[in-house]
Amino acid sequence: MAARFLTTLTWFAGLLFFFPVFWMIITGFKHEGDAQTDPPSLVFTPTLDQFRTLFDAGAGPYFLNSLLAAGMSTLLVLGLAVPAAYALAIRSLPRAKDVLFFFISTKMLPVVAVIVPIYVIAGRLGVLDNVWTLVVLYTAMNLPIAVWMMRSFLMEVPREVLEAAAMDGASLVQTMRRVLLPMVAPGLAATALICLIFAWNEFFFSINVTASQAATVPVFLVGFMTSEGLFWAQMSAAATLASLPVVLAGWAAQKQLVRGLSMGAVK
Repeated sequence: MAARFLTTLTWFAGLLFFFPVFWMIITGFKHEGDAQTDPPSLVFTPTLDQFRTLFDAGAGPYFLNSLLAAGMSTLLVLGLAVPAAYALAIRSLPRAKDVLFFFISTKMLPVVAVIVPIYVIAGRLGVLDNVWTLVVLYTAMNLPIAVWMMRSFLMEVPREVLEAAAMDGASLVQTMRRVLLPMVAPGLAATALICLIFAWNEFFFSINVTASQAATVPVFLVGFMTSEGLFWAQMSAAATLASLPVVLAGWAAQKQLVRGLSMGAVK
């Protein structure tokens, strides 16, 4: 009886949290007039006009910029975080704890405190409104978290496996490519997805260092907040499309993601 009650309660909580997402999705298929009704109505004639309006308004470049900035920064983060985490987890570097604290301390600095020097440097280098500037900023933003996560995953790898690979004559690169990375693949997937989500949703850097050529999806969404009011149907359609790539990435990597988030939970 208690188990059934907990199951029902869990389903209720899940549906409660999902309801805003459900409402956002169905609002994207409404006419603007239907989206403004009070009280809101579930009965309406579905339409794809809002999605057509988005692409007619030039939503494509914003999504391409977000895909490029988030995707490339995630690849760079993984390429830098894995060797750093290996050194901190396997090699037992001196003052490793100080290095880890330095990494995480960079996340304690408010982003607004560094935007002025970043803007000045980017302006003097002539890279304002450039998507590659966002790639560099997103890489720096996500690297500390990725190092901490990958270190925790690599610490779960048995040292006997690495010793066996060394005895078989495997080089460091071969050990990482053929032994370590397959073993921590779930953790790698979890780290990649979290970095991708953070980069995809980032707004502050994008709104300040881009204008028209490199603006991302969050900046595009803000465009529906005007002095004339909120265009709820268009904003809901845009938010639905903006959520789709991350949802698809999470769905594709769900098995690895669950295993990665639970690594190290049971000894």
